[in-house]
Amino acid sequence: MKWILATACAAAISFTVAPAADAKGCIKGAIVGGVAGHMAGHGKLGAAAGCVVGHHEANKADANKANAQAPENQK
Repeated sequence: MKWILATACAAAISFTVAPAADAKGCIKGAIVGGVAGHMAGHGKLGAAAGCVVGHHEANKADANKANAQAPENQK
């Protein structure tokens, strides 16, 4: 019983100390990919692939936005 309590306490401490995950685009992509994968019979695989693609697209949009905001008076 003490082993279970010690493990639960260690897990709780590690979750509070761990940094927050940056899942920008992943949630939306996972939902879309999961639905599409479910229709094809591979829901979990579709969700994983959707997360990867969604995260990539969000990073690409951020890069484009950063380039658009760069000052144009530099030579």
